[in-house]
Amino acid sequence: MTSYPEWWKLVFGRFTLEALPLHEPILVVTFIAVALGGLALVALVTWLKAWGYLWNEWITSVDHKKIGIMYMILGIIMLLRGFADALMMRGQQAIAFGGSDGYLPPHHYDQIFTAHGVIMIFFVAMPLVTGLMNFVMPLQIGARDVAFPFLNNFSFWMTVGGAVLVMASLFIGEFARTGWLAYPPLSGAAYSPGVGVDYYLWGLQIAGVGTTLSGVNLIATIVKMRAPGMDLMRMPVFTWTALCTNVLIVATFPILAATLALLTLDRYVGTNFFTSDLGGNPMMYVNLIWIWGHPEVYILILPVFGIYSEVAATFCGKRLFGYGSMVYATVVITILSYLVWLHHFFTMGSGASVNSFFGITTMIISIPTGAKIFNWLFTMYRGRIRFELPMMWLVAFMLTFVIGGMTGVMLAVPPADFVLHNSLFLVAHFHNVIIGGVVFGLFAGIAYWFPKAFGFKLDPFWGKLSFWFWVVGFYVAFMPLYVLGLMGVTRRLSRFDDPSLQIWFVVAAIGAVLILLGILCFLVQIAVSIMRREELRDTTGDPWDGRTLEWSTSSPPPAYNFAFTPIIHDLDAWADMKKRGYRRPLTGFRPIHMPRNTSAGVILAGLATICGFALIWYVWWLAALSFAGLLATAIAHTFNYDRDFHIPADEVLREEDSRSNLLTGA
Repeated sequence: MTSYPEWWKLVFGRFTLEALPLHEPILVVTFIAVALGGLALVALVTWLKAWGYLWNEWITSVDHKKIGIMYMILGIIMLLRGFADALMMRGQQAIAFGGSDGYLPPHHYDQIFTAHGVIMIFFVAMPLVTGLMNFVMPLQIGARDVAFPFLNNFSFWMTVGGAVLVMASLFIGEFARTGWLAYPPLSGAAYSPGVGVDYYLWGLQIAGVGTTLSGVNLIATIVKMRAPGMDLMRMPVFTWTALCTNVLIVATFPILAATLALLTLDRYVGTNFFTSDLGGNPMMYVNLIWIWGHPEVYILILPVFGIYSEVAATFCGKRLFGYGSMVYATVVITILSYLVWLHHFFTMGSGASVNSFFGITTMIISIPTGAKIFNWLFTMYRGRIRFELPMMWLVAFMLTFVIGGMTGVMLAVPPADFVLHNSLFLVAHFHNVIIGGVVFGLFAGIAYWFPKAFGFKLDPFWGKLSFWFWVVGFYVAFMPLYVLGLMGVTRRLSRFDDPSLQIWFVVAAIGAVLILLGILCFLVQIAVSIMRREELRDTTGDPWDGRTLEWSTSSPPPAYNFAFTPIIHDLDAWADMKKRGYRRPLTGFRPIHMPRNTSAGVILAGLATICGFALIWYVWWLAALSFAGLLATAIAHTFNYDRDFHIPADEVLREEDSRSNLLTGA
């Protein structure tokens, strides 16, 4: 290794030219492709002279709808990166037999499966879920924006900052090789002395700040900003699931932050919280990380349950069956999600009584989840079902998720878990729940609310093509892993000795390719829909004959959402208003108070990201400078009193008149 002078270490910390992965052809080709794509994008925006528009209308926006859309875009971009990792893993496992080492060196493979888990959970599923909650929930409760608009913008850009750090690890240094939860002692300084675990720690800490603040914001919005007459038992089910989700976020993400902070101290300062000597205990880390980790699964799935409830009621043309039981089931799941974390480490010697308690609570939590499935089925019973794309996702979910639930109950039995733990059966179960539950639901939500966000529907042909590739691809990709798990094949291995196993991995790789086709069809669907937007235009604001308040606005909604705050008299507020012969007010408009855009959020998040990068590489002067800039910007923002403005009444009148003209034309 090249010896570097002291001034280099002072300026660049532990960064060296060897940290650039020039010896990894896969990474070099990836870097060139990303660099060319980035340059092409910059050139396109410059050619369109769109920098000013992007800065003023999107980057600095505090509009919950635009922030929700940006969350969704971030999630889709990171899906492409996270799924590329999945394809590389499946390709490696399909060919690494009979003395072949495959095409990935072990240290690279370990980084890939760690990055895949981190990206898919933190930077795909979380942004997509948060984006839908951000966009839809304020509209559903009749609010003009969220409770703290600036905080919303800041939360989003902090999430982007975390994603940037994780992506930077691909080309500068390395990522963690520990698995997505970074258990000690493997993640300690002794076993992972490089920058990989530090990228993990600071990327998650920065993104976690954004997620926590977003949770506080959305809880405050739901509790304090509902339209008159909308008491708790008149809230849409999606809003209920958003409330419970954000309660879980606020309760659990500080635990994650504290856990990662302790691990950071172990690595940076030399403390011994999670070592086996000097009073430390690695099992404390496992407990703490799963006290966050298992509620995190419900943070992802609960909003999706809300999406399915809205889809079922709308496309069956009737009120959701068992609304009260659906709400109580959601609350019960929220509480019970705190009482099951230990089933993730039954095999670690907690004792029979402890294992029995957590096995029983894990089985109990399946009861309210099962109740939801029956409610959706009874909503479909004798309903006038329209098999539009969101409804197709709901049916696929119910068939697929039941399999995931049953395998989960199997794993809840400690003796069975002793056999199946750390095998590919566990990988299949987890993906069964996350893909068959969360991802299917997110695609249902995107198809359902896309016309509300952009004013035109998604193209149905490419949507259905994507649907079938995803559903068939899921079964082809993950059913073989159930079989391999039952045969005792350990997860996280990059090569295998038994040639009889290869056919199962080849089938799983074919399934991954089918899912890739599903993702590509989804991207084509968006492109085709934009080109055909005039044919697919929604002029009514209510293309599905919806039942909740967001469908009472135009598509896309105006900046102020509602010219007059609606008055709620019943559950399914919009369906009730249509039934009563609701007429839109055409006169009497007043100026509307709105929050002003601000650049403080993106500047603060940018400084936090630079600070995180400097701490990863021990560039102490840059860390101190960026942290000082962070404090100075935050203090300066507190003196910014120009935070709001009024939309004039005549502008509101013009907006409402244009909608009237559309409705008349329709």
